[in-house]
Amino acid sequence: MESGSKSDIFVCNSLIDMYSKCGSLEDACKVFKNMPIPDVVCWSTMIMGYVKCGQGSKALQLFFQMQREDVQPDIITFVNVLSACTSSAALEEGRHIHAHVIRYGFEYDIFVGSCLVDMYNKCGSIEDAIEVFQTMSTRNVVSWSSMIVGYTDCNQGEKAVSLFSQMQLERVNPDRVTFMAVLNACASTEALEEGRCVHAQVIEKRYVSDVFVGSSLIDMYSKCGSLEDATQVFHSMPDCNTVSWNAMIGACVKNSQEEKALVLFQQMQREKVESDNTTYVYVLNACARLLELDFGTYTHMLISRSKYKSDFFVGSCLCEMYAHCGSIVDACRVFNNMPTQDLVSWSAILLGHSKLGEEKSALKLFKLMQQAGVAGDAVTFVSVLHVCASLAAIKEGRYVHLKVIQYGCESDVLVASSLIEMYSKCGRIDEAERVFNSMPILTLTAWNAMLDGYGIHGLGKQALRLCDEMGKQVQMDSATFVTLLSACSHTGFVDEGHCYFELMSPVFDVATTVGHYSCMVDLLGRGGYLDEAEDMINRMAHQPEIPIWMALLGACRVHGNVEMGERIALQVLELDPHNASCYVLLSNVYAAAGNWESRIKVQKLRKERHLHKEAGCTWIEVNGEVHRFFVADTEHPRIIEIQEELRKLSLQMKKAGYVPDKRFEIRDREEGGHSSCQHSERLAIAFGLISTPSGSQLHIFKNLRVCEDCHTASKYISRIAGRSLVVRDANRFHHFVDGICSCGDYW
Repeated sequence: MESGSKSDIFVCNSLIDMYSKCGSLEDACKVFKNMPIPDVVCWSTMIMGYVKCGQGSKALQLFFQMQREDVQPDIITFVNVLSACTSSAALEEGRHIHAHVIRYGFEYDIFVGSCLVDMYNKCGSIEDAIEVFQTMSTRNVVSWSSMIVGYTDCNQGEKAVSLFSQMQLERVNPDRVTFMAVLNACASTEALEEGRCVHAQVIEKRYVSDVFVGSSLIDMYSKCGSLEDATQVFHSMPDCNTVSWNAMIGACVKNSQEEKALVLFQQMQREKVESDNTTYVYVLNACARLLELDFGTYTHMLISRSKYKSDFFVGSCLCEMYAHCGSIVDACRVFNNMPTQDLVSWSAILLGHSKLGEEKSALKLFKLMQQAGVAGDAVTFVSVLHVCASLAAIKEGRYVHLKVIQYGCESDVLVASSLIEMYSKCGRIDEAERVFNSMPILTLTAWNAMLDGYGIHGLGKQALRLCDEMGKQVQMDSATFVTLLSACSHTGFVDEGHCYFELMSPVFDVATTVGHYSCMVDLLGRGGYLDEAEDMINRMAHQPEIPIWMALLGACRVHGNVEMGERIALQVLELDPHNASCYVLLSNVYAAAGNWESRIKVQKLRKERHLHKEAGCTWIEVNGEVHRFFVADTEHPRIIEIQEELRKLSLQMKKAGYVPDKRFEIRDREEGGHSSCQHSERLAIAFGLISTPSGSQLHIFKNLRVCEDCHTASKYISRIAGRSLVVRDANRFHHFVDGICSCGDYW
């Protein structure tokens, strides 16, 4: 081998090729380096060895070393080294190689030209690829296919399909790669008719039995929404491998036919076709959507016995499946056993806790995710902002907002809409407006979020003005009218709400739903039009649901209509005999009318049936810490100071003319011996007054509706203490300023 004879060089070249193909680059390098004068064939073979072993950077280094040693490359050298440039990071090296191609006069070679087109496409420079393609004097199927792939990969599917048509006109026969590329282009643009034309070409050119082309046909039809065609292709294939089974199962999942996907998976198991990570990802997604925990657990068992038990993507999907199915313990177990957690698994476990009502855990997980250095995306931010809105956690919400900006997601319309919702539900309507006004493009979701914000804050006039402006820019949908009617209900705009309700179908082409009727019943009931509200329920085309009857029952309490209240309560209890809220509302109807005997009977009946009403809880955030209070709470470390503040307030309120509502005093004594001055919202307000600077605004949040007596007391406290109180109860926000509430005592 040291002689450098042609026979020795041939042997060395064969050894380099053999070692490279066997994956032993170290041995290949030894042979190459021990050669006294390697020729261009050896250089080219060694370059290709690096490429085949996934070491493109070393292949490029060897090529440039070859230039320094004045070894003239040939066509094979360029074909080999161009295949090493496979990403945008190698674009500059690719351009240098292109310059060498021109220098050595190979720019018109059909094989080198095709490789240049392919290289530029893989490096993300479609413009350079087009330029090379257009200057080629002759083109083969490889160059045409490379250009079609390039257009498809840069989301220019229409041009890819057009180029395929041009290829047909020039009588260049497509091959497997061409068909796969153009079918992918049809799929990306949902060009069903063009896809069918390509299918006809596939049949004509006899590629219909090719497993990979067949799988591409299935994928194209599924993405174009024609599952029937996809199924026909699948059943017509003579041989189906894992790829084609995956394509069909994926087609079912993509077209919301998850049950069929699971049936296919079972059939695949019976036919003993090996599943891969793609199969498991599709099946787990189907289980998640169907909430099929048992099938998901069965699939997990299969995965644990396969080589994919440690697969990164499969692990993330397992975590997501368990979280969606409500099995948070299993989701956490999978999550904790993953060697590394990605954004998908973090988002899944976070969303799982959120759906189960474990919002605090979800927020803790988000912070842990940030500490782990995992960047959030739009899906994560939407989920965690919803949690912040639910908890009225303004501190955490602002922290998430900072992360949104940090990761460049503030322009995402869903994230921005979630920010609007979060700030609105945290009582910061001004900050919600700021986000809304800063959005470059206002989508329907953003308009609805802002409209809802105005509604829950009782800003009816602003809601109506926004709705007028919204109608000029976007097509309003069903959710818009639910939000608008709710806003009218909160502010007593009965005529305006009724007008919009009547215009929904004929003018805005929005069909009325149970949700719209529920809002209208609430609107009419709050306004005192109880008979009209009941008549509307009876005239509904839909079957009345419990929330509609409960809305009317609540109106009976407000307006003291005992007769109707009893009738409505019977309707509710026929539908749901264990509805504790119905008993509570009916007892309040009796209390509002002073019928204490009937109230006691209802309460006794509720307790006998072991139906428990939700305990009232109020919370306030001070210096980043949330403080929770229950009725007659004695657990708070500053309870003595709180009670002293309440005593002082009671004296000052009495001097100012406050008279406790005797109805509620009687009710409270009956239910536990505590007066309304010991209600959770009063305790929270008193704590806020002694814990925050004088004159600062207090934000209070309660899980139930604020009672009338506490509402009256809050007005007095706002004037006496000189404080603005923003109180969110189960229905809406109340802004108390100088003895006046924004709701106008209408809630």
